[in-house]
Parts: sequence; C-alpha cells; structure tokens
Amino acid sequence: MGGARSQVNKPHKTRFASKASRHSHKIDKRSGKPEGSHRAAVKGARNARFQRSKAIRDQKRAALLKEKRTSSGSSSAPRVIVLCGLSSSANVRPLAEDLLTNAAGDEKLTSSTVASPTYKLRTTVLQAPYGDLVSCMELAKVADLLAFVVSANSLYSSDSSSPIDEFGEQCLSVFRAMGLPSTAVLIRDLPSDTKTRQELKKAVVSFVSPELPEDSKFYPAETKEDLHTFMRLFKEQHLSSPHWRNQRPYVMSDEVACIKPGESMGLCTLLVSGYLRTHNLSVNQLVHVSGAGDFQLGQIDVLKDPFPVSERKNSDVMDSDDNQIQIVDTFVPDPLNQEPLLVENIPDPLAGEQTWPTEAEMEEAYENNKQRKVVKRKLPRGTSEYQAAWIVDDTDDEGDDSEDDNPDGAGMVIDEKDHSEHDSDSSDVDAASHFTEKFDQETIGGTEMGDDESLTKEQIEAEIKKIKESNADDEEFPDEVETPLDVPARKRFAKYRGLKSFRTSSWDPKESLPPEYARIFAFDNFTRTQKLVLAKTAELDEGSSKDCARIGSYVMLHVKNVPTDVASKLCDPSRRSPVVVSGLLQHESKISVLHFSIKKHDSYEAPIRSKETLIFHVGFRQFTARPLFSSDNINCNKHKMERFLHHGRFSIASVYAPISFPPASLIVLKNRDGEQPAVAAVGSLKTVDPDQVILKKIVLTGYPQRVSKLKAIVRYMFHNPEDVRWFKPVELWSKHGRRGRIKETVGTHGSMKCLFNTSVQQHDTVCMSLFKRAFPNWPEQLYQI
Repeated sequence: MGGARSQVNKPHKTRFASKASRHSHKIDKRSGKPEGSHRAAVKGARNARFQRSKAIRDQKRAALLKEKRTSSGSSSAPRVIVLCGLSSSANVRPLAEDLLTNAAGDEKLTSSTVASPTYKLRTTVLQAPYGDLVSCMELAKVADLLAFVVSANSLYSSDSSSPIDEFGEQCLSVFRAMGLPSTAVLIRDLPSDTKTRQELKKAVVSFVSPELPEDSKFYPAETKEDLHTFMRLFKEQHLSSPHWRNQRPYVMSDEVACIKPGESMGLCTLLVSGYLRTHNLSVNQLVHVSGAGDFQLGQIDVLKDPFPVSERKNSDVMDSDDNQIQIVDTFVPDPLNQEPLLVENIPDPLAGEQTWPTEAEMEEAYENNKQRKVVKRKLPRGTSEYQAAWIVDDTDDEGDDSEDDNPDGAGMVIDEKDHSEHDSDSSDVDAASHFTEKFDQETIGGTEMGDDESLTKEQIEAEIKKIKESNADDEEFPDEVETPLDVPARKRFAKYRGLKSFRTSSWDPKESLPPEYARIFAFDNFTRTQKLVLAKTAELDEGSSKDCARIGSYVMLHVKNVPTDVASKLCDPSRRSPVVVSGLLQHESKISVLHFSIKKHDSYEAPIRSKETLIFHVGFRQFTARPLFSSDNINCNKHKMERFLHHGRFSIASVYAPISFPPASLIVLKNRDGEQPAVAAVGSLKTVDPDQVILKKIVLTGYPQRVSKLKAIVRYMFHNPEDVRWFKPVELWSKHGRRGRIKETVGTHGSMKCLFNTSVQQHDTVCMSLFKRAFPNWPEQLYQI
C-alpha cells in the first residue's frame, strides 16, 4: 500500500534546523528583521515588579504601625469593652466591676473609664442592658471589643440546655447584620474542679462558636487570674471594626450638658465631652447627634486628658474658672469655610413658568409659518371641488392622514398606524383560520350578549366576584385589580401606560416627577463624588490644619442650635446608652432618594406593607422613613414595585433620607404598642439615585365568553366601549401563555373581540398589564427624639 497514499509526516524536528528558522516567529513584521534579545527588558521589568512589591509591603507595614500606635499607644483613646449577656442568667454587672477593679489596681473607681498603670492601657467598660435591644445596638456601634457573657449554669437549667436564649439570638443576628467588631466570649459560673471546668468550657464553645466569627476567643472569667490573662491578651490584640465606622470621626460622650442662651428661643448649646476616635474632626464640619439630627459646631475645646497613663507636665494649659476644667486649645469655626446646614432644597415655584416670547422669536415663528410646506389633501376618487369644500378635517393640522406629514407621531396617529397594521394582520389570520362571517354576526348579536346587556349592576358584580374567586390566585398573580363599574377605566387608570417589554422599553426618569423631587438633591456621578469626599477626609488626617482636633484627644464639642426639649432628653441621667456625636462627610446632611438592599428578618412574621412607617438604623444615624419596596432587577433599569416585603429574598427599599455613602449597614425596627421595637428587616445601603425608575404594575383581567380558534369574545375587563377603544393599543396576554390584542368592541357593555397568536381555551383568563411610576412617601417626622 505504498506510493502516493503512503503517510507523509511533517518535518518538525528542530535539531537539524538553523537558528534563523527556529526564531522565524519572532521576526518583526513591520521592519522584516528579527527582534533583538528581550533579556534586558525582562530583567528591567522583573526589577520594577520587585520594587513595586517592596513599596506595597512598606506602605502596609507603615499603615499597620500607625494603626497600632493610634489604637494602643499612650495618646490613643481608651479601648471600649461592651459586655453583653446572651441569657438572663448571665449577670454582667459584677463582671464589669471586677474588670475595672483589676485594671485600676489600688486606685478608687470614679467612672467606667480607668487608666491602668499595670497594663499601660486605658479601658472603658460598658454594660449592655439585657432586654433593651435599641440600647444594645447603640453600645455595639461604639464597641472596640464586644464581649459576650455566658453563664455555665444555663447548661443545667431546666428551661433550656443552651447558653443563648431568644433575646441573645436576636442580638447576635442584629449585630452580625450591623457589622461585628472584634469579639470575645467570657464564661462565668465555672466550677473549681479542673476536669468539670474544661468539659463545661468545651460545651459552651460548641454552642456559641457557630454564631461568631472564627477568630473569636473564649476566656474563663471566674478568678482574678482569669481576668488578668484576659486583660493582658486584650492589650496585645489587634482590634477590627466595621468599615462604615472607620470612615467618620465620632465622640462617645463621657459627660453631657446644655447651656441655654439668655434669649429663650427654644434652642440651646449641647456640650458633649469625650475622646475623639477614628479621624480628625474639623470645627467647620457638620455633626450628627444620634437620634436627634444634624447640627453645626460652635466651638471645639481640647481638654486635658482626665485619664492619663503617665502624668506629663504641660505648660500650655490654662484654667477655666467656670467649670473647673483645663483647656489646652480651642478651635472656632471660620464663617467662610464652615459647611452650611443644608437639608432640603428650596424649590422655586416660578421655575417652570413659561415667559412671554420676545419679538425676535415671534418674527422667527412668522417666517417659519410662511415657508411651511402646503400639503395636498387626500380626497376620495371622483370627488369634485364642490364636494371637497364640504369635507371637514378631523384635526386642525393638514395632512394628518399620512405618517410622513406628522413627524411627532403623537395622538391619534399612533392609533391609526396601529389600526392599519392590525387590519392587515387580521385579514391574514382570517384567511388562515377560515373564519366565516356567520361567526362574527353570531358573536356580536347573539342571545348571550343580549342577556348580558339586560343584567343589573349588582348581578354583574356578583358574577365578576364569582369568576374571580374560582380563577384568581393571589400568590401567583398579586397585581390583579378590578375595573370599577361607576368610574370609566380611562379616567381611573389615566396615569398608567402599557409597555411592550418591561426590560427593554424606555421610560424617561425626568417625566411627571412629584413635588417632593424639587426638595431633594442628586449627583451627576455618585461614585466619583464619593471618591472625592473620601479623599478630602484623608487629606484632613494627613495635613496639619489649624481648625482640626487631633485623633485621640479629649474634646468638648459645642453643638449649637439644638432644640431645648431634645437636649433635655439627651441629658437625662436615666439614659442607658451614651450620646454619640459623629462627624458628617460632605453632602451627608442633604436629603435624597436612598436605595437599600433589604431582607425581612426571620423572627418577624407580621406583614410589612410598602410606605409603612419604620425606624431605620444606618450607621450612626437613626431616622423614620416610609420605604417603597421593589424587586431587585440586575439586568434592567426598571424595578417592579412590591406591595409587601416578602420572606426569604432580598428586595430594594427606596426612601427619602439624608445622604450616606456606602458601605453602610441597615437595621429596620418596627414600633409596637407598649413593647420594645421589633427587628423587622436587615440590609445594607446600595446606592443614592433619584432617577431610579420604580413601576407599579396592575393587571386587568377579562374572561372569554365565546371562543373559536384564534378569536375570542372577552368580557368584564371593561364596562363601556370607550374604554375598549382607549386601551386598544395595549398588548394582551393570558394565564396559559397566549399573546394577543384587541380587535374591536362588541356591544355596549365593554365586551371586545380579541385576536391571539394560538388557540384560546374557554377556561383561560385574559390579562392586560399597565404600569405607572411610583415614589416613596415623604416622612412626617425624620427623627424620633
């Protein structure tokens, strides 16, 4: 089998090839010459890559050293430990006293903050009140270490064999959604027996560890040696905090007071003393008092540190005779650079008014009218001039019968175009399905239609209700509405329109906006604005500005123009949580439309309706809002409104609220009469965009009365012929997957002849989808206090 059919292999061996042939693929096609050696270039690129990696390592090392100095150095703010009991048997009060006593040594305790000379550490120990969820949330927002207290006796209790009860599980779920700082577990009530002690510790770890992050530590907290071990390890621990808290400076109050001015105008100045954390704070910045609102600063006093680790002599200290405090430095705002407290935009009621045209515009319009092309009227064949004079046009403009003469394509032109297309389509369908004229006459003037026209209003309503109860399924088709009998559908649904495709059809976001949109603010590019704002915050930390209080200093903030009743509530000594004053980034006091990704909490079973009043906790903010729920469409610029927040899936909640920059956690609470607020939903901030289109969908339903292949007579969708003609351009669909359109009206009670793409069944339901844009409701009161 040799010869021409013998196999010939490709000569691919390279040991006999020349050097030029082996490097032929490296020849430069432009010059035709082989490229030079790339060893030098590769070596230079490798060195540059090594240098870049070394620079990144050095930057990370410098940032880590800076963070360590600011968090655990002698000039850093005290570390905050929040003790939270996971069950009613876990008593945190004696544990807090033991921790403070152990840290203070021989010194007398005067507050919840101590400077320990033994550990060379300043610590603040706070107690989360059991059963008060809102206070626990406020304390968890400022905690550097969230220490959960577990009692070993709960493993032997008859009520529950778990060390976490219902309130503890609720707190853990809320803390996880809010963003956990560094966590630890302190185990109390352990026996003295070593073996039993280890067994109980293992049991507690097996119960609690699935609820916490992997790096959580478990410490026995029974003896003084146990507490000493915990404090020693706590000093060396690298603490982490939620990202939303690292973006803004804040002060947790040690003391709160108010100064009322001489002229009583219902306003006062709130004095908040505490350590400044996370970032430098400028006196020209706006601040937010948790639960009270946004305010301007009147002054920042830098005070002498009341809890120094080591006493230092300071020659710059001046004594104040009024409050017996020592002021180190004072910052006063600059009226030219201070950020204004701008919450709402002031709309101009005359902004949309049309002015009288000028003489030049009138002359231009006159010339355009003179040069306008005269369109010849279309008349029936054989019409004389005398007869043509008696034919009156339906519209004022000439040439409306043709599509080319009407460039706008608005009004009845669309309907006429649709009618011509529908007529051509219907002729084809009639020819294909061999419909006879007898069927048309039968369906239009049959005995059944005569019976329907003789029915009373009550009989029609009873029959509609009976058919809807047997055919409608609220879970599968939740948007169905009934067409009213006493109001025409074209008036009742005048704001609605049909869409050919929900995903691809266009919807102008600036069309038919509510009056509230004149009061809010919008960004041309929200992402770019966020980058610029965060860059300004970084510059404020790095620069040596003369109007900034440094991080870690003990300051007194003069918050001006605070309502007197609000200040009295904040100064109430029975308040369980400290007052938190946080610095606002640029634009964060202004109102806009915020969109949150939200999910209903597993423990909340009551229905949550759209536009219901809820309490939103976003970072340090807490405000009331009336959210509008919608579906989260990834590949679509329109979102379908949802009447309720459903279980088991994420939705979008849109609210009017002060601007915040993501990431920011969200906790939604619902007030209950005489009880603590319940956790209704959790989520996070997604974006700030007033132009996001949310569409409310309704479905009008009708039922086939007589069916013949592709045609059907549908009734009870409308109740008069004018409504049928008004909604004729909108596409129809059925619950069995048919698509169709309205062909013409039948009778005088709103029945209509419809044409579908495939055969229609008698028990099918014909539907029409209509849409209108929905907006959230403006909150009546933004802050609760």
